[in-house]
Amino acid sequence: MLRCMRTTITIDDQLLARLKLRAARQHTTVSALIEDDVRMGELRRAQEGAPKGRFRLPTFGLGEPKPGVDVNDNATLLEFMERGE
Repeated sequence: MLRCMRTTITIDDQLLARLKLRAARQHTTVSALIEDDVRMGELRRAQEGAPKGRFRLPTFGLGEPKPGVDVNDNATLLEFMERGE
């Protein structure tokens, strides 16, 4: 069971009016919208704060394709690779 706490916030009148309209359109409560929006903001902040660059994929410069090989043509490329050239 989810525990909920009651709290009081100060919010801009125009923002509250927009939230009330959105809540009415979505058949929900302003409290539910605020909770969802805060939860989404927290998830986004957690993802942004996650360590970046934990691993690095190696890349290799293999040069240009052989003449006559179109890497955008899957069928021709597969045929070329199966020939083993």
